[in-house]
Amino acid sequence: MVPLPLVAIGGVAVGVLFGLFGVGGSSFATPILALLGVPPLMAVASPLPSTLASAFAGLRGYARQKHVDWRVARLSVAGGLPATIVGSLLSRVVGGEILLIVSGLVLAIVGLRVLKPLSDEAGAQAARRRENPWIVVGGAVGVGILTGLLANGGGFLLVPLFLLVLGLTMPVSAGTSLAVIAVLSIPTLITHASLGQIDWPVALTFAAGSIPATYLGSQLAPRINAERLKKAFGWMLIAFAVYFVVWQMTIR
Repeated sequence: MVPLPLVAIGGVAVGVLFGLFGVGGSSFATPILALLGVPPLMAVASPLPSTLASAFAGLRGYARQKHVDWRVARLSVAGGLPATIVGSLLSRVVGGEILLIVSGLVLAIVGLRVLKPLSDEAGAQAARRRENPWIVVGGAVGVGILTGLLANGGGFLLVPLFLLVLGLTMPVSAGTSLAVIAVLSIPTLITHASLGQIDWPVALTFAAGSIPATYLGSQLAPRINAERLKKAFGWMLIAFAVYFVVWQMTIR
């Protein structure tokens, strides 16, 4: 029996992170649910209902602060939306245990890259890439496939894409990520629900904790220095990924 009170507490913790960083709706929720005893594929897909609702809740705060690049968001949706369906269908081919390990490893790699300072020249190149719609759409296609495959909102890849490849600031990356996640989560949720991969009592309990917490996190984010927020984001990804991957490979 999965302890639902702990699921709700986990939802609160993930919601705050989701609101602060625009990432974590599923990438952190999946490992947490697995640690609480939810079967692998269910742990991968069950956070999706809360990810969808929480993305809209967090987006409201970022939009008020004008921390959303709507052009990048629209292009990202155009590339990512069809790709999420492809990735969702591929999830039936790849085992749940493999998906959990991949989730942790990707978190660690992304965290290390985020911590690397972006030079002025690299920042200028990123700004030029941002003006090329094909680069934005192409990056979103790759994110979309992994989003569907890992039943993830995509923020754990979208935020680094926006930060490192397109040169957005950390607050704008987080806000734009939430705008894209709000759309990309819809086909992913429908596909995984139709495959019977969502534990609805767990999903609804998790959502009850995460939705209000995401809004709270989105209100706190603008009050934190952008560079500090970026470093905190990188270290948080690395620490959690190391813990989870070691646990998954040695204890389960």
